[in-house]
Amino acid sequence: MYSHTKKVGSPGRYGARLSRKIRENVKTIEDQKRKQSSCQSCGKKTVKRKACGIWTCKSCGAEYTGGAHTPSTKTK
Repeated sequence: MYSHTKKVGSPGRYGARLSRKIRENVKTIEDQKRKQSSCQSCGKKTVKRKACGIWTCKSCGAEYTGGAHTPSTKTK
């Protein structure tokens, strides 16, 4: 990866085309998406994102819906 992405991480690929706030938001969303999540039925950390809002567990095969970037969404 390029040397200018050492501090900012993956959103450094956008460079100066995006503002600092937008790059910070992109970084938090991408970090949440890549984070290992635990399954709701078996509890193992083997949940992967199949499509936008669809999550599957590799171990038990359970498939459920959630948020676009996280398996569960927060309600207000």
